[in-house]
Amino acid sequence: MTYGTLSGGYPGTSKFLHWLVAISVLTTIPVAYFMNRVAEGPLQNNLYNFHKSLGVLIFVLMILRVINRLAVGAPAPDPTLKRWERALSSAVHGLLYLLLLVLPILGYVANSAYGAATPFFGLFNIPPIVGNNEALAEGLFTAHRRMGWLVAILAAMHIAAALQHFVLRRDGVLQRMLPRALGGV
Repeated sequence: MTYGTLSGGYPGTSKFLHWLVAISVLTTIPVAYFMNRVAEGPLQNNLYNFHKSLGVLIFVLMILRVINRLAVGAPAPDPTLKRWERALSSAVHGLLYLLLLVLPILGYVANSAYGAATPFFGLFNIPPIVGNNEALAEGLFTAHRRMGWLVAILAAMHIAAALQHFVLRRDGVLQRMLPRALGGV
């Protein structure tokens, strides 16, 4: 991801969308883990449906984030960051953006090929995009699962770096994305 020339923190819309995506991702990761480990039945079905709904929500929020990023930009990198830190930060952010757009699409196509409904929080179902194809579904679910683990690893790296800036370095990097009510700029 590239940075812009805005001074101070991220715009309010960027912060709002960031935290909505963060909450959604940090919710769907444990849901994904447990939905495959509980016994078949109503609880498992509810976890699967909640996971699918969160995936749709994440996709929509990420589209809005891309539009927002293009429309309002982002601050320049913090001047205290070393060159390698800027490169790593940019790579992690870019991969998170890419994966959080691709992962829901993979899940949706896999779900369609599996022949299952794709609900959105019980409000409506998104129609399937492909016909039933068990082999396709199996391959896409495998890719979806692997990419999900990669998102979890990247999210953990992102959180660890943010905490390192906040707790150890105290350099204000995290405050650029925090709401003003929590000490953000």
